[in-house]
Amino acid sequence: MSRNPIDRRTFLTAAGAAGVSAFAGCSGGEGTGNGNGGNGGGTTTDTASSTDVVKIGVLEDQSGNFALVGDPKHKATMLAIEEINNDGGIDGKQIETYDRDPQSDNQRYQELTREMINENEVDVLWAGYSSATREAIRPIINRNEQLYFYTTQYEGGVCDSTTFAVGPTARQQLGMVLPYLREEYGPEIYTIAADYNFGQLSADWVRVLADENDAEVIGEEFIPLSESSFGSTINRIQEADPDFVMSMLVGANHTAFYEQKASSGLDVPIGTSTAMAQGYEHRRIDPPAMANIYAGVNYMQEVPTESNTGDGGFVDRYFDMYPDAPYLNEEAETNYFSVYMYKQAVEQAGTLEQPEVIEALESGISLGTERAPEAPEGETIELDGATHHVDHHMWIMRADEEHNIEAVADRKIPEQFLTETVGCDLRETDEQTQYTPVDYFEEAE
Repeated sequence: MSRNPIDRRTFLTAAGAAGVSAFAGCSGGEGTGNGNGGNGGGTTTDTASSTDVVKIGVLEDQSGNFALVGDPKHKATMLAIEEINNDGGIDGKQIETYDRDPQSDNQRYQELTREMINENEVDVLWAGYSSATREAIRPIINRNEQLYFYTTQYEGGVCDSTTFAVGPTARQQLGMVLPYLREEYGPEIYTIAADYNFGQLSADWVRVLADENDAEVIGEEFIPLSESSFGSTINRIQEADPDFVMSMLVGANHTAFYEQKASSGLDVPIGTSTAMAQGYEHRRIDPPAMANIYAGVNYMQEVPTESNTGDGGFVDRYFDMYPDAPYLNEEAETNYFSVYMYKQAVEQAGTLEQPEVIEALESGISLGTERAPEAPEGETIELDGATHHVDHHMWIMRADEEHNIEAVADRKIPEQFLTETVGCDLRETDEQTQYTPVDYFEEAE
């Protein structure tokens, strides 16, 4: 990736209509339903002008490969919207929801993104789980200068004028758990990661963080997303005898690793940025598969804050609205609080005009539990206006042999890579770039 900022006009000319091929997914028919207030899978009818309502577009996977992680994102967005509407709306305007199911299909995401922007004229868009989805729709969003919230924990580095990547980055998540495991267990690390953009860049961050913490990566493997047999990998880990493993495995197939490592007797501590918080493996698979797993996360359903697990807290409100939901995952919380960030920005701007709302977001938005239950992960969370990322309250959550979850450490970790290393400042320069650690750190090469 280029290190030099580019202006919006140059980027749009170069980008054209190019998208990125699908990460994974399936295709199918159109969703159904009226879409009002998140009660269906279709779009709303245009019954009111944009001056009377706030039009929010929601494209989250309710079916297909990513439904397990995408459906909680969708539900939490709808919870925030219902709460806000019941409390008088945004600046006195009710939210009208345009809600479709992309079915974990990136081509469908592209089609629906165009529909949201060009036909529904949404004021803001929440969309997508995977990094591949984000990169499939980001050129469309950039061309139309559409305000967009991407809420998944991700590899980091996106410096984009209209994209707010508000999930925790790899540097925040791995930077929470790796130093802890190095201190507790020793310096030798074995990395296993999904063989695509997210896993590869996360493994780069493991090498950078190992260097910063006087540790060493003694083995590294990239596992195809289709792989579900881990016997050879487990044998190599056992032969290498690391002090701990860093795992950035993703998806249903990769879940088999944890079951197989338990069956094989591999009991090495494992740090992760992906397991448990997203796909709630500790709830879905039998103990002791997840024993001694340490997740570096901004949120899990078990995070022990009063605004999360206290009476009437986030968990109670979510399950009151969705009593049959299986779990409240990491991305769901990020969808939830980012809707409140948008509300605060609109009311600060005094308009729905997207450039002005973006300017308000860039002024720095802070959410805390003293005003409303908007920050379940910790006392406060802050949006960094320069980078469009969030300074998260991070946790290390450990599973025991019975899959009980305990918090073993927590602290605030600011966004660092774009701020301190890259120097991204979207308040000063428009750009649409994804920076990577290999651009700046020899250890990542």
